[in-house]
Amino acid sequence: MKKKGNHTPGEELREEIKKENITNTQHEIRWDRLDNTAHLFPVIAGESMTNVYRISVTLTELIQPEPLQEALDIVLPKFDGFNLRLRQGVFWYYFEENGKPAPRVREENSFPCRYIHSNKNRSYLFRVTYYKYRINLEVFHVLTDGMGGINFLKELTYQYLRLIHPELKDKMGDSLSSDTSMNREDSFLKNYKRSASKGYHTQKAYLLEGEKLRPGEFGVMHGYMKIPELKKVCREYGVSINEYLVGVYVWSVYTECMKGMPSKRPIRVAVPVNLRPYFNSITTKNFFAMVSAEFHPTEESYTFREVLQIVRESLKSQINREHLEQLFSYNVSNQMNTMARVVPLFLKNIAMRYVYRTSALANTATVTNIGNITVAEEYCPYVEMFHAFLAVSKGQHLKGTICSYGDTLVFSFSYDLIDTSVQRGFFRRLAEDGVAVEIESNGVNYE
Repeated sequence: MKKKGNHTPGEELREEIKKENITNTQHEIRWDRLDNTAHLFPVIAGESMTNVYRISVTLTELIQPEPLQEALDIVLPKFDGFNLRLRQGVFWYYFEENGKPAPRVREENSFPCRYIHSNKNRSYLFRVTYYKYRINLEVFHVLTDGMGGINFLKELTYQYLRLIHPELKDKMGDSLSSDTSMNREDSFLKNYKRSASKGYHTQKAYLLEGEKLRPGEFGVMHGYMKIPELKKVCREYGVSINEYLVGVYVWSVYTECMKGMPSKRPIRVAVPVNLRPYFNSITTKNFFAMVSAEFHPTEESYTFREVLQIVRESLKSQINREHLEQLFSYNVSNQMNTMARVVPLFLKNIAMRYVYRTSALANTATVTNIGNITVAEEYCPYVEMFHAFLAVSKGQHLKGTICSYGDTLVFSFSYDLIDTSVQRGFFRRLAEDGVAVEIESNGVNYE
């Protein structure tokens, strides 16, 4: 017999679900627990910090709303990881099968990455909008990270194109691609090692401040560059593309905001690392860890090459299996603690908010790289580009996202500050290194 309070999070959820009578004689409603990272997002999310990210695909033809809605209606029931609503139990948040009709596809008419009110969205935690040639998928981070979002958007796009072009359906069939993962494993739980050491920073970093855009406004700026040019520059510096672009971001903050002067606080950029390659995972749940690229200017002046090498060494020392395992194992160990499990959810929420407020100010910004996105060869003639960016968060008013398609890489800034000097400094540094950049924005700074 198990002692009271000595059961797993999954067993606690089962007991709560039974108490709430969420089964019926016709169909047992599927449920799922949140992964370790996801537990935080419902606690801190709101209008001012939405924890929503966007991944979009630009096609070569104008979007037709009716077929796009039909495509969503077809694809959503196949994705258990999106066909969910969020429920609140006594001890934990948990997911429950939604089962309602898919949310309505709408033409984009407001700023991106707004808070998702699930009660106005048929209880779903994502939205699909379109604008001219572009399909937008916006996801509350509690569902999945960028890899899961790409998975879903690609299948939605494939289904849409098959409806528009029946010859594609004749050629490709009408089922999901063989390389689309449906895996819902909690890879944090599977791979964590009992740990007592904290691997992330809590010391306050240099923060970007300034006059904000008007309430509700959200700035987006894309910089397009050719990958062969970028690779050539990176080879000259002896760094990877990711290290180079994070280094350029740090340099632009150092030169534009600190004016190249010493500072009491470091520039620290959070860099999410996809853990799947390190732990042989194909999960569509969140599975990433945060490392930090740190540069603390204590001397009078630094060259760009010096800053870049400091950033490179900072990242290289952290991006290895052992350190990444330590980072997430600390958090999972806390979740698995027997005493923590039986603490009521409202008390857990208070503790998590406090921890988040402390750690959120430990980073100047976040720069995430979701990598190279590919599509099946048959769909390539219809797909022009992908984009991705993040919502701003506490203390982080200017974030960067990297993604690429074909031979083009796009670095996307998302922000809520009026001043765009960091963005200008970033693209100016690229140009000085011989990387041609084409810049596009949503024009929020010029209204």
